[in-house]
Amino acid sequence: MESVNRLAARQLLEVKAVKLSPDKPFTWASGWKSPIYCDNRKILSYPGPRKFIYESLKNLAEQNFKNIDVVAGVATGAIAYGVLVAEAMGKPFVYVRPKPKDHGTGSQIEGDLPQNARVLVVEDLISTGGSSLSAVNCLEQNGANVLGMVAIFSYNFDHSRKAFENASCELHTLTTYDTLIEEALECKYIEESQMETLREWRIRPETWGK
Repeated sequence: MESVNRLAARQLLEVKAVKLSPDKPFTWASGWKSPIYCDNRKILSYPGPRKFIYESLKNLAEQNFKNIDVVAGVATGAIAYGVLVAEAMGKPFVYVRPKPKDHGTGSQIEGDLPQNARVLVVEDLISTGGSSLSAVNCLEQNGANVLGMVAIFSYNFDHSRKAFENASCELHTLTTYDTLIEEALECKYIEESQMETLREWRIRPETWGK
């Protein structure tokens, strides 16, 4: 039986949630040049892959965290996945904005978050880890006991791994960049000659292509 991380990578490739273009790189909002672009919201349009992803996130959470009280999604990409995981687990749901609203109540956390609630955070994508860990910090400042995080995909950068370690936040992902490019090669989305370029990018993404 194939592993979940290989199957998840294949789902991302099949629905084109991930696009690989080593020869014509993308430009991220940060200005980084990248041979990969990932938009996991595309999965939501496909019932089969969508169900596979949220059920796999649920299973990953239940395998690694006990006594979850509340599921929290990180806005905006992980709101839908967080709702689906919360529904599958029969748990309450909240989501965390990147910053407090500038009107109304000024809330950053939407929904009811009981004090000392044991919270599972759901993310769709881990790049540098900054926005994900900012959400964790917000939850903790508002009285939550964050158990850890599950995510669909991680680029698996060294500095993001260190950031999670320094924040003492346990992270589990369905699949990673390394698995994805191996699966892409096997399924002939890319050629062997492109693999070295793809591997080099993950090691030094901030300077690659400059």
